[in-house]
Amino acid sequence: MYLGFDLGTSGLRTVLMTGACDAIAVAEAPCAVSHPHVGWSEQDPNDWINAVKSCIATLCADHASALSSVRAIGMSGHMHGATLVDAGGDVLRPCILWNDTRAMDEAAMLDQTAGVREISGNIVFPGFTAPKLAWLARAEPDVFARVHKVLLPKDYLRFWLTGDFVSDMSDAAGTSWLDVGARDWSDDLLSASGMRRDQMPNLVEGSAVSGQLRPEIAAEWGIFHPVAVVGGGGDNAVAACGVGCLSEGDGFVSLGTSGVLLAAKDRFAPAPASAIHTFCHAVPDRWYQMGVILAATDCMNWLSRTLGPSPAELSGLLGDQIAGPNSVRFLPYLSGERTPHNDSRIRGSFMGLEIGTCHTDLTQSVMEGVSFALRDNLEALKNTGTQVDRLLAIGGGARSRYWVELLATILGVPIDLPVDGDFGAALGAARLAMMGDTGAHADDVMIRPEIAEMIDPRDDLCGAYDDAYGDYRAFYPAIRRLTK
Repeated sequence: MYLGFDLGTSGLRTVLMTGACDAIAVAEAPCAVSHPHVGWSEQDPNDWINAVKSCIATLCADHASALSSVRAIGMSGHMHGATLVDAGGDVLRPCILWNDTRAMDEAAMLDQTAGVREISGNIVFPGFTAPKLAWLARAEPDVFARVHKVLLPKDYLRFWLTGDFVSDMSDAAGTSWLDVGARDWSDDLLSASGMRRDQMPNLVEGSAVSGQLRPEIAAEWGIFHPVAVVGGGGDNAVAACGVGCLSEGDGFVSLGTSGVLLAAKDRFAPAPASAIHTFCHAVPDRWYQMGVILAATDCMNWLSRTLGPSPAELSGLLGDQIAGPNSVRFLPYLSGERTPHNDSRIRGSFMGLEIGTCHTDLTQSVMEGVSFALRDNLEALKNTGTQVDRLLAIGGGARSRYWVELLATILGVPIDLPVDGDFGAALGAARLAMMGDTGAHADDVMIRPEIAEMIDPRDDLCGAYDDAYGDYRAFYPAIRRLTK
């Protein structure tokens, strides 16, 4: 048996998987996010530990025998978070998350530093880890002086599980401290933000063993034999493992808290000026490119908090099939934007509201705005030479058939709906654990999922949505002038 942990922004998902790659049990636990100031986004790392304890308690209660047979653990986690520990391993402050934009000035400074883009293969975005430490040095110097290690969120969980400071290539690629082509920390990148190599965790590939589960924790879980903990990876790389997206031409679209359009690559081919991310994959000798929007289902969550009905209730207002674009336009820049704008100051807006605008109109316009933003990502990927002919849809938003048909039509690409797509990253983490335990090859373990439905673009509506996308693109420069 193998365990996969997927630490997401809103909670932890855990999958218990057999050696035949069948998920036999799933457990979930929520995690809270705090926003103490405008643009700030933080979590208490202790909440992650409590989420693991909660999920394991559920598995112990319902699947104790299977849990006792676990041989290895894999982990996925939300990227870029700065979890800071002192020499005693104690957390110094709440983790600064991926969607925190306080370090926008530091990010701009680092991005303009000679060699940074060339070595890292990426623009330095405000949400990346390096500018957060540069901000810390300026704003909280006493805390900065006590930083012994900087850990990414899942790697703090690893430290609790094993006692070891280790990260993996795919997660480290999002720090702006990694030479992504060489798959190693760069002393030049570290020094640019005032950091040292000894403050970094050791690096392993995602399928390599990083340590052993502490015996006392294993015993609490009813396990009385050694359990390996593998490197794991950043959430999108591990989700790609969960849906078999490893080779050139494979791709997926993720409708999670953020939105992602990802394409696997067989070689390192950065294009930082496009605001496309080029990161190491969670398996050796492979990379991937992706466009990222900072708010996807988060836009629906915001709309739900504002209007009252749940996101599922709002989505239900639209049915299962699209019927053409709404007259209301929504710009989904609630937390700024990454691809293609790299603009942390831009903010969202509705355009075209009228006295008759209702809940249904607002819901439709939010889904359309997110989909148009993902079309921006697709165009950016195409401009790097990456071809995307077919996509898998994963994440909580993919439960809405309406939204997936909308995406297929706006992107002009057929989209497959996998069975249990919501647990791709947790399953991918368990698959990496299996590779680390057995030595199996990635192509034999990272198989594509069973497809529940294939959704083609609506040819009869593609023209109308193309016109609406043209309107959408014209709004960004106009709104940008008002928010600077």
